[in-house]
Amino acid sequence: MGEGNRWHRELLEPALMDLLDPLEGRRVLDAACGNGQLARRMAERGAAVTAFDFSPAMIAEARALSGGFTIDYRIADATHESDLRNLGAEPLDAIVCGMGLMDMADIEPLIRTGFALLGSSGVFVFSVQHPCFNSRYATLFAERWDGGRRYGLRLEGYRTAAASWGEAVEGQPSLQLYFHRPLEELFSVFFAAGFVLDGLREPVFRPGAGKADQASFENLDIPPVLVARMRRT
Repeated sequence: MGEGNRWHRELLEPALMDLLDPLEGRRVLDAACGNGQLARRMAERGAAVTAFDFSPAMIAEARALSGGFTIDYRIADATHESDLRNLGAEPLDAIVCGMGLMDMADIEPLIRTGFALLGSSGVFVFSVQHPCFNSRYATLFAERWDGGRRYGLRLEGYRTAAASWGEAVEGQPSLQLYFHRPLEELFSVFFAAGFVLDGLREPVFRPGAGKADQASFENLDIPPVLVARMRRT
């Protein structure tokens, strides 16, 4: 992943930063930080960042890539409330989880404990594969016809929450589990914890970004990711 692929650079990072700004001087927790790519971007903007991941190998990679940045990397399990409460005692200004909730079998501990860790006006900003358009239920297609080319998406079974195996990066050595949640189920966990929705982004690639015969989101005016800001009430 390095410092991010096109999805990070063109879709995710701009939307996440927009919903997180201002970052200067703010205390931020990066949940499921992976190799620290987003943590580094936030530190560049002046945030005091604590970042954690369940994988020791990911944290080792994040530390190796973060020379020159003052980022407090930790190993913690986002599904264990005790791990989360041990990350710090001072109230946070923001929690961010970039493309992590969809990898978790249980998101309630992170969201419920996140509410407690945030200050009175703190925010929880997250990004996920768009539950409506980018899941095991969605099939992309590209067609050629007399009028030119047509791109689209076929959808089935959206309403059912389910786990499935897939790739995050093409050619990765083993598949990983993805946990699909319809919008109602995803947001209901935040609402039950006491959050309200006060920011939403559905970024798309610029028109014509994909190859002409390619069945991909780069040729669709359909958002492959959802980015939201939940505010503590």
